[in-house]
This record gives sequence, C-alpha cells and structure tokens, in this order.
Amino acid sequence: MTEPTRKQIRRWQRYLANERAEAAVYRELAMSKEGTERDILLAIADAESRHEEHWRRLLGNHVGMPQRPDLSTLCMGFMAKRFGSVFTLALMQSAETRTPYAKDEDATAQMIADERIHAEIVRGLAARGREEMSGNFRAAVFGANDGLVSNLALVLGVMAAGVDNRLILLTGISGLLSGALSMGAGEYVSVCSQKELLDASTPDPETSSEVPRLDVDANELALVYRARGMSEEDAEVKARRVFAELKATGMTTESVITEDEPATSEDADVVGSGWSAAVSSFMFFGTGALVPVIPFFFGLDQLVAGVLACVLVGIALMFTGGIVGVLSGASPWRRGLRQLAIGLGAAAVTYALGRAFGVAVG
Repeated sequence: MTEPTRKQIRRWQRYLANERAEAAVYRELAMSKEGTERDILLAIADAESRHEEHWRRLLGNHVGMPQRPDLSTLCMGFMAKRFGSVFTLALMQSAETRTPYAKDEDATAQMIADERIHAEIVRGLAARGREEMSGNFRAAVFGANDGLVSNLALVLGVMAAGVDNRLILLTGISGLLSGALSMGAGEYVSVCSQKELLDASTPDPETSSEVPRLDVDANELALVYRARGMSEEDAEVKARRVFAELKATGMTTESVITEDEPATSEDADVVGSGWSAAVSSFMFFGTGALVPVIPFFFGLDQLVAGVLACVLVGIALMFTGGIVGVLSGASPWRRGLRQLAIGLGAAAVTYALGRAFGVAVG
C-alpha cells in the first residue's frame, strides 16, 4: 500500500472523528428509546463503528490523537443529550443524505450504500415524531410568522406615510391585538367545526340495540355496511353473520354498528380543544406581532426604529425558518432565507405604498 498524502490523512482523520461522534449520537438517542426503535438505533451505531474501523485501517500509524468532529456533528451530539430525538433525527437524516463518501474514492461502495440506507431508516424514525408535533408546530410557525410579517408591514407602511411615532406605536399595538384576536377566534371556530364534523360522522351507539328487532329478510343492516363502503356481497355476508351470531349466542349488540368505524375519539384528541387552540394561536401571533413594535417603545428616531424593527423581525424569521428546515430534513439556511425574503418583501411593498400615499396626501 502506498503512503497516504497529508491531505488524505487529514481527510481520513476527519471522517474517523465524525463516524465516532455519529455512532455516539445514535447510542445516546437509543438510551431514551425502547423496543424496536432502540434496536434500530443501536444497529445504525454499529454500522457507523464499522465505517470508523475502515478509516482506522487506512490511517494505520497515522491515526494520531483523536480529532474534533465537524461542528454540525458536535451540534447533533449536543441536541441528542439536551433536546431529544425529533430535532436530532432530522439533522441526522440530512447529514446521512449529504454523505461526502459518494465523491470520495477512498470510501467503499458498501459504505456509500450504508449511508444512503441510513438516511431512509432515520427518515422513518423521524416521521413518527414529525407526525406527533406537526399540528401544533404548524400552528406555532404560522401564527408567529403571520404576526411578524403582517405587523412589520403595517408599521412600516404607516411610518412611510409620515405620521409621528405615537401614531405608529398605536397602529402597531392595534395590529397586534386585532390580528391576535382574529387568529384566536379563527382557530376556535376551525377546531370546534372540525370536532362537530367528526361527531356527526360517529355512529350512534344506541342504534345497535335496535338490530335484533330488524327484519332478517329485509336485512337493512347490510345497507349500513354498504353505506360505509363495503361491496353489496360483502355487506350481505357480514349482516347475515351478525344476525346468526345474535341468534345463536345472544352476543351483545353494542359493537354491531360501531365495530367497523375508525376511532373517532382518537381523531378528536388530535384535533384538540377549541379554547387551547385559540389561546395558543393568540399567543403565537401576539408574540410575533410584538417584535416589530418594540423599537418604537423607546422613542427612537423613526428611521432608526424602522431599521431596528426590520433587523429584529429578520432574525426571528431566520430562526423560525431554520427550525422548519431542521425538522423537514432540509437546509435550515435555505428555509430561513426563504422566510426572510418573503417577510421583508411584504414589508417593502407596504412601505412603498405608504410612501406613495403620504406623498399623494401631502
């Protein structure tokens, strides 16, 4: 074997450190799991250890002192210990997808395949956590972003018209309260309406008690099953079976009507409470809408306050966009920049309209 170059040694040492750190992340995540998920995470950690051994063999006497892994890998280790699995698995999915081994001739074909498969395994594990938090997370991001963008646009639009600071502040507070109340009321109506629709689709359990009195020959019970999507033949067979069991065993009729229906109580739990949704939406929107108003509380020059409001909102938009990127397994920088462009673009439009309106009135 030829002597490796200094560039190769540095690269292999970095790979070695990253593989060691990634295996540690998976084992850290496995400590908080049990059953199948724990076994899967430990199996991935073992695979990372095999990759670690590959780079160790290539390095030979050049292994040297343990190196620090990449910053992103250190970040994943920190999150695994502090914040649980959803965020960490999302980051690990992104890291496995962007493996550098695909373009490195020193990596084996099996290692490249392992990394690709690991990305799909982690995607599957992360999907469960994403589903659990998707509803609340969507409401939080939507509410906060709506407050940030709409109130910044409102404040800058009024400021551009040439009014004094007190009126700008009053406008910002009014926008905060009106928007938060509107969001809260909208969420309440939305959640309550969804629960009412679910309740309307839930079978009446008292209906089952009437089944023994039905005309067996007319067999209207079969129509119930057909209305739920069964074929005519399957519905007839099922209805006859139910009547036969009722006659032969005297089985309870409580579940005759409801046994084929989905668990609507679980759906209702997912929908949640109308009041909790309303309060959450109010708070998220209000928090976001407060950010662009803060600089105007301190009596700063209008231009300074406007610029500072844009900076604060920009930071907040980058933060929320970055979180969306992390959880979706995409680049947090791209998602953050997208949120920033949308928010500041909307603010720029209203500022231009405010300037035009102020000049026209003047």
